[in-house]
Formats: sequence, C-alpha cells, structure tokens
Amino acid sequence: MPMGERSIMRTLSHAATAALLALCAAAPAQAQTAIDAASDFARSMDGITSMDSVGVPNDTFISALESDAEAGRPLALWQLGSMYEHGEGVNKDPVKAFDYYSQIAIQHADAAPKGLEADIVARSFVKLGDYFREGAPEVGLKQDPNESHRMLMHAASYFGDAEAQYRVGLLYQQDDGLGVSPMLSARWLQAAANKGHCLAQAGLGDLLFNGMESYPPRPAEGLMWLNVAHETCLGTSDQAAADEMLNRALSIASPEDREAAHAMANMSYEVGIEF
Repeated sequence: MPMGERSIMRTLSHAATAALLALCAAAPAQAQTAIDAASDFARSMDGITSMDSVGVPNDTFISALESDAEAGRPLALWQLGSMYEHGEGVNKDPVKAFDYYSQIAIQHADAAPKGLEADIVARSFVKLGDYFREGAPEVGLKQDPNESHRMLMHAASYFGDAEAQYRVGLLYQQDDGLGVSPMLSARWLQAAANKGHCLAQAGLGDLLFNGMESYPPRPAEGLMWLNVAHETCLGTSDQAAADEMLNRALSIASPEDREAAHAMANMSYEVGIEF
C-alpha cells in the first residue's frame, strides 16, 4: 500500500474510532447503546468505501479492514461480516460473512463483559444464534436449536446482552424453546427490561398482566411495564408491537389496576429506579 494511502487509512481509523465513541456518547440512554452505535457505525461505513467520499479506493479500504480483522479486532470483523452479509461495498458472500462473525465469537468468547468490544462480541453470539436457529444451507449449517440456545445463553448470561436476555426470556415461554418456566421467563425479561430493552419491557408487562399457568397475574405491575414500554418504544420499529400489547391490556384493565400502575410508575421515577 503506498505511503499516502497508509496515512489516509490511519486517519480514517482514528476518525472512525472517534466517530464511534461519539455515537455512543450521544445516543439516548436506552438498551444496547454501544451495540446499536456499533451497528449504526457498520452500516454507515458502507458510505466510505468509495473514492468519492474519502479518496481511498474500495479495495484499499477493504484491505485495511482485513488487516485489522487479521489482528482480531472485533469491530473490523463485525464490519466485514456485515458487509459480506448484506452486500455493502462488496458482493454478497454468506460464507465469508459467517466466517467473520464466527471469528469474533471464537477469539473473544471470554472477553471482559464490559465495554464496546464486549457488546460487539455479544452481538456476534446473537447473530450466530440466528444462523443456527434458521439454518444456513449456503454455509453448510443445518437448523440446530440447541446450539442456537447455547449461543444466546452465553450472550445473555456472560455478557449481559439485553437482546439475548430478551430472547432467552421468550424461550422460557415455549415448549420447543427452553421449556415453559414463567418464573425464569420473567427474570430474564426483567434483566433486559431494566436495561431499557423496550420489547422486553412490553413482554414482561404482558406476562405479568396476564400471568401463565402456575404464575398468577399481577395486572397493575404488568400495566406499569406496558406503559414504560410504550414510552421507550415510541418512534421505533418496535412501537406497534409494544402498543398492541398495551392496548390489549387496557381494554380489560380495571380502573383500580390503571390507578395502581400509574402510582407504581410515579413512585419508581421519584426514587430514581432506572427502567
């Protein structure tokens, strides 16, 4: 690589890091802030894979990413996986995409469960869970629910990843998931809900409001969480799903439950409990 291009790529690397940190600092205090920032960053990076944007040829940019990936840097591995999965700046290549995502999980499975890199590693386990759940014939993978559950559980328990915790919570409501256990479902959903995961908040509210077999309903508490989810999901792609659960509960909630839910929410905010 010519020295001029190396200098540009070093500048790009520094600028990219600064941009990613800025995304994390500026993002709303919701669940998955660092992961969302990393994903947004990965999507935005496709815009700098052309000569027009930064004066660096596409193959030079890819080469720089590959160099960082060879060094095991999770952000570069994730970016390349995303690019090859979606065909962003490169031709789609499912095999390469799966390989890059797998490298993150293999190389960093025991990374310290804090910080930006840990978030990306956790997301890679969630991504691999999707591969094993759905199967991927193009990369030689058959559906393997047990392996999918194992990937999700590692992301949920070791890294404390909110999306993984939410999915584990749902799996404890399914006979073909992790087995029906309303108590465990509620615990995992609450772990994610406390991090601001809006669908986990809605799912927890729905579970508490309606109850399940051997798990009596707690309608006021459930309605409180459904109201919290409405606020958290507002303006997102998850709003419709959360609002459907809220509206279904409101249609049968008693005035007493509504009043109690409102009081619970006010008390929680007054004592500074974070949702």
